[in-house]
Formats: sequence, structure tokens, C-alpha cells
Amino acid sequence: MKIAGLVTSIILTVFFIKETNTIKMDKTQQASIYDISINSIIGEPINLKDFKGKKILFVNTASECGFTGQYEDLQKLYDMYQDKLMVIGVPCNQFGSQEPGSADQIQSFCSKNYGVTFLMTEKIDVKGDNQHPLYKWLTDKDLNGTKSTSVKWNFQKYLVSPEGKLIDYYYSITTPMSSKITKHLKS
Repeated sequence: MKIAGLVTSIILTVFFIKETNTIKMDKTQQASIYDISINSIIGEPINLKDFKGKKILFVNTASECGFTGQYEDLQKLYDMYQDKLMVIGVPCNQFGSQEPGSADQIQSFCSKNYGVTFLMTEKIDVKGDNQHPLYKWLTDKDLNGTKSTSVKWNFQKYLVSPEGKLIDYYYSITTPMSSKITKHLKS
């Protein structure tokens, strides 16, 4: 019986190691950001591959936040650099329930109050058990190859290179027109 138990233990250990290596291999061989699926605020699929060759600034947004006024500078940034930058607003209701509206309400609010013409996505979770794959990629070094982060509040920003690599992230207090961001767009 002891030999049978030892054999079972060895088999389980080998299986566990094999499964662990498979998981690590899958994480490191994760599809690029361009293979992640997300829908627009009107429910149409967004093909992130359409933005290869441009930098992308992802921003989790909310309509009832102290940082909501950043929509104005996000639009200004997009207007100034749209030949080399796509701004993508990502509505999220996880911080203080500050994005309670429907897709129609969010879209109307952004257009009416800030003249938003940059791309807006469906409302998603940017952290937690239901974290969208986009934000899993943006916040996990094993997937993005650069660094691991956590989304702390509304209007945190993630800048991705024209080749689909994470450049850096910026907390909410960093305004869209900050030199921390624009220095990457001027070259």
C-alpha cells in the first residue's frame, strides 16, 4: 500500500508541475492586446488591431466623479494627436458607484457636456473577479510584459505603444495634458 500511495503522490506531483508550467506558459504566451475583444458603448465590436501603429490611451471613466472634468482634456489630447493617438474611454462603476448610467446616458452625457468624439467602450469591471480581459492585460506584468498595477480610482490611464506594448500608467491625478503623457506623443 505504501508503494501505491507513493506512486499516486508522484503522479499527482508530476501532473501539478505540468499543469503549473502550462498555466505559466499560457500567461507568457498571452495573445497581444490587439486580440482582446471589447465592445463599443453602442454594442459594436471594437477591433483593437485597427489602432496598430498608433498609441492608445485607455482611461476608466465615470460621469459623477471629481475627475470627470478630465473628459475635456482627453478630448483636447485626442484632437491634438489623433494622427498618432487613439483615446479609449472605458466606463466603470466600481469606484464610489460614480458611473451608474446606461450606455445611452453615458454617451449622451459625454457628448453633451464635453463634446467627446473619441472612442468609448461598454461599461466593464476594471478590477476584481469580473475584471475584463483588457484590464487583466493592462494590469498584469505576466500578460503585458512591463509591469503589474492595480486600478485605484476613476480616470487612471494606461498608455500603449504603436506596437501594442504597455508604455506606462498614470494615476487619476495625472491630467491628460500632463507632460508625463504628452512627452510620449511629441516624438
